[in-house]
Amino acid sequence: MTGKKQKLLLEMFPALSAELQQLLAEEGEAGLAAQVPELSVIERCRCGDDFCGTFYVLPKPAGAYGPSHRNVALTPKEGMLILDVVSGKIAAVEVLYRNEIRQKLQIEFP
Repeated sequence: MTGKKQKLLLEMFPALSAELQQLLAEEGEAGLAAQVPELSVIERCRCGDDFCGTFYVLPKPAGAYGPSHRNVALTPKEGMLILDVVSGKIAAVEVLYRNEIRQKLQIEFP
């Protein structure tokens, strides 16, 4: 993690935060939807792909997440949203093909 302070997802991306809560509720994932207001963005993905706006809300693991990991794929109107969930907690939010998210992450986490 860089020396930068983490930022609440709700403050950094209010529209995405609301969208995540709505989509999770629609998928029957009320427990995950309830976590969204408390999530803090702590780092962005550094893969370098020009379509990737993925960010971490828990520290990135050194290797794989392990057996308690699952993906929750959502169906947004724009791009792709896939959550990495570990032991019932949202660990990362994969945001693909949403340039405004990627660009803001690059500014906040250079």
